[in-house]
Formats: sequence, C-alpha cells, structure tokens
Amino acid sequence: MKKAAKGTPGKPKGGPATAEEAGVPSDAAAYLASLEDPEVIERVRCVINDAHVFKLPPRQTAGGWRGADWDQEVWQGMVKVVERGDLTVVLLVDRNTGAIFAVCPVKDGAVDRCVDSSRYFVVRVENANGRHMFVGMAFNERNDAFDFNTSLEDSRKERELEKNPVDLPTIPAKDYRLKEGEKIKVKIGKVGSGTTGERKGKPKKPAGGGGGFLKPSSKDTPRRTSGM
Repeated sequence: MKKAAKGTPGKPKGGPATAEEAGVPSDAAAYLASLEDPEVIERVRCVINDAHVFKLPPRQTAGGWRGADWDQEVWQGMVKVVERGDLTVVLLVDRNTGAIFAVCPVKDGAVDRCVDSSRYFVVRVENANGRHMFVGMAFNERNDAFDFNTSLEDSRKERELEKNPVDLPTIPAKDYRLKEGEKIKVKIGKVGSGTTGERKGKPKKPAGGGGGFLKPSSKDTPRRTSGM
C-alpha cells in the first residue's frame, strides 16, 4: 500500500500557493505599501458612492455569470478606480470610515461583466498575501456601471500607450527665406477714383432720396403667433 504524499492539502505540487510563499509581493500588498510613500502619484479615475457586494453561488452555466442568481449580499459601500504608480486597482471602501474593505488589482480576468445585466460585475479581490477570491458587485444605476467600465477601459488604453508609444512621422520644416539674389515683385494698382469694375458694381441710390433705415418686408419675416 502506497503512503500518502506529505504536504499541505489543497496546495499545488511543485510551487508555492501564494505570492508571499514565493517571496514576491502581491499587487494588493504593493498598493497598500505605496500608501506610506508620499512621493507616489495617485490618480482617482472614478468614485461611485453606492455599490453592493455579493457572495458568489456556484456558476449555473458555462456561458457566464448571472446576477439574478445572487442573493447573499455581504457588503455595501463605495467603489473607487485608482491609479497609483504602475498599478490600477478597484477599491471597495467604507463610506463612513474610509477604511479599505477589499482591493482588486486590475489585470487580465480581474473584472468580468455578467451576461444578464450591465450593472453586475464579478471582481477578483486579493489580500496582502496574494490569496484571492471572486465576489459579485452590483450598482444601482446603469450610469454608475457605465462610468466604472469606462474608467477601466480608459486606464487600460493609456497604460498600453505608455508601454508602446506611437512614433509620429517627422515632417521637415520648410525654409521660406529668400535665397541669395532672389527678389519679390509686388504689383500695386493705380491710386484713383476706382477702376471700371468698381464703378460698374457701385450700387444705385434708392428712389425717393430717403437715407433712412429700410425695414424688412413682412413677407421675409413670418409673423409669430404668441403662445400665451
């Protein structure tokens, strides 16, 4: 009879289970550590005051998550999308105390939309040790969900441009200076009472000799009917 292999149940063979065991700080830990550094620049892309977090039930279909299946709300508070240094994170923050409830480092697969509602998302939250879990997140308004999704997309595009900047074509500047010996000829018309063309185009004086302001015809300006 073979002996059972020694080791921690649930821990994959051949490597550490968490970033802490691997000696590599997790993105969540890196973000929390950066809060102590006043030199790190922070940019808040989006703040949504009301969001709901749910414990996820087993997924019913392979087609994606359905918000209609969620019935265990575990938290309610504020959501922020923040860029700090090289990291972009989604923060779940207590509205009253400002304490961080959970951190979702934004990376591939960290935020997923539900198939049955544009207001429901699945986010991958992570602790300082690198352990993670998926939770459901929902907004009350579609506008809030739109702002959240747009801020993530804008951040992703800007990060890509920073990594792969676009080289604009260099257009040589034109030299408008006169070459040696080159002259400019300027043709000036005769000074007088006006050319023949100008005399022909001169408007005729109206009959009657009146020089006052001529009111527009009533046919040009339709009469407005008062709505009162």
